[in-house]
Amino acid sequence: MKTTIFRNIFYTACIASALTACRKDFLTIQPTDRVSEGAILSDSLLFEDYVYGRYVGIRLQDKEGDGTNPGFGRGFEYAMWSSLTDESIYNNDDNTWLVQRGLLAPENTGIAGTIWGRSYRGIRDCNFAISNIGKVPMSAAKRDRLTGELKFIRAFRYHDIIRNYGAAILMGDSVYNLNDNLQDEALFKRASLKESIDYAVAQLDEAAALLPLNNDDKWLLGRATKGAALALKSRLLLYAASPLYATGTWQAAVTAAQAVIGLNKYSLYTGGYGNLFLNGDNSEAIFERLYTKNAGHTHLEIANGPNSYGGWGGNLPLQNLVDDYQMNNGKFITDGTSGYDAQNPYVNRDKRFYETILYNGAAYRGSTIETFLPGGKDSKDGPDNWNTSKTGYYLKKFMNDAYPLQNPWGNAGFQPWYYIRYAEILLNFAEAANEAYGADVVPPGSTLSARTAVNLVRQRAGVNMPALASGLSQTQMRDAIRYERRVELAFEEHRFYDVRRWKIAEVTENKPAGGITVTKTGSTYSYATKVALDGRKFESKHYWLPIPRAEIQASNNKIAQNSGY
Repeated sequence: MKTTIFRNIFYTACIASALTACRKDFLTIQPTDRVSEGAILSDSLLFEDYVYGRYVGIRLQDKEGDGTNPGFGRGFEYAMWSSLTDESIYNNDDNTWLVQRGLLAPENTGIAGTIWGRSYRGIRDCNFAISNIGKVPMSAAKRDRLTGELKFIRAFRYHDIIRNYGAAILMGDSVYNLNDNLQDEALFKRASLKESIDYAVAQLDEAAALLPLNNDDKWLLGRATKGAALALKSRLLLYAASPLYATGTWQAAVTAAQAVIGLNKYSLYTGGYGNLFLNGDNSEAIFERLYTKNAGHTHLEIANGPNSYGGWGGNLPLQNLVDDYQMNNGKFITDGTSGYDAQNPYVNRDKRFYETILYNGAAYRGSTIETFLPGGKDSKDGPDNWNTSKTGYYLKKFMNDAYPLQNPWGNAGFQPWYYIRYAEILLNFAEAANEAYGADVVPPGSTLSARTAVNLVRQRAGVNMPALASGLSQTQMRDAIRYERRVELAFEEHRFYDVRRWKIAEVTENKPAGGITVTKTGSTYSYATKVALDGRKFESKHYWLPIPRAEIQASNNKIAQNSGY
């Protein structure tokens, strides 16, 4: 007996792309709105376009890929991945609050429900291309490059499966179709977590051997390179060594990060932390998504802007994050010698704070943010008050004030989205080196210690935070590294995975979703914390996402669900 392929892991015989055929044996009329499979395999240019298309996935949920198909992760969507963490909440819910409140279930996954399906669809698409690339007339050099890209993209999809669900179902190069016999139990068996990571890492090694060091043509920016493959390997091996995974070694993670550093291709951007996110053509970019005027997506300025400017409030920074920013002397606000003034809380903070968060009194678009009550224009007393921030803060990071906020359609939204940048690699190295060797030991084959790597990030131009002193214990260094990841990589889809792999989510994600109430009396402001979203909750089962129930049912219940669901 033949069984229906479960919805997403094997996709269908029809490859979800405008470039793909959808043929049935009983049809004699060739569709005219798409390119046939045969045409793709007989034309190297069409095949190359097909490969380009694998960098994005299909739209599976409302508000995904607004204007263009979604890429890897949430990226620039309305509700960002940060709004499932202690970085932010999404003003209008959009299926994020149930995750914050610990209500995830196989039948109710909110915005976290599309990763399994999109990843396995992408894997099947890559398998189709890898299995057929030998049939396509092209030069050996082009075939090698495209094969490298496909292996990289496939590994990235597996990386998304692994970091969200843990153990993966490894498909190899197989391409399953609707009329295949899928009764084999092994077809639905999840590999071990170690086997899953080892497979993805091996694919990245193979990709790195085939990919060029540089995308010399500006039109090729955004495509995978050797550095991108090695950088994703660095991330995976860091995860593998982390407490949640415990399947790899810190030494292996050090070596993987060193391989990227040793390319001598990347360096930290020195044109200002805020400007880094406005133009992706810089030395820090390793792998990114680029947008053009004719490929619109979510317009960040209107989606996240303050209500008095016509913005929709969007992803709202939490007090939890605000309180974690150090003072510019490198001390935390809880340190009695830091100089922090609770009645003037936004003065003399880490400079990255000012490029990430809009707060009461912040300069913005020729005016000043007013979240105070009564009468503040960016409070509930202002215009469009249904978009007022629930936390008392608005997002600044990624926003380009030169773009129109109102009626931005076609005239904004051209910022890059970084999947991987060099600061992450330095912090990957620092974390692994500290765990393997300590804060000040230079690992074999390196010129950096954990401390010096962190200081490069802290002291880049435009940040200029005090250097970490020598002599820190491993625990002190661990805390310092976690701070740097917290603020340097804020809103870039790291926090969700970091607190899980460190196994501290039961602490960080059970703290209330904090906000601030600012009261103005005459010319004086007073500040009181509040709960911006009630019911925030995290349980041990939430370290992994549940596999959507529909996926398991479509496999005739052969796929093993994650524990606790």
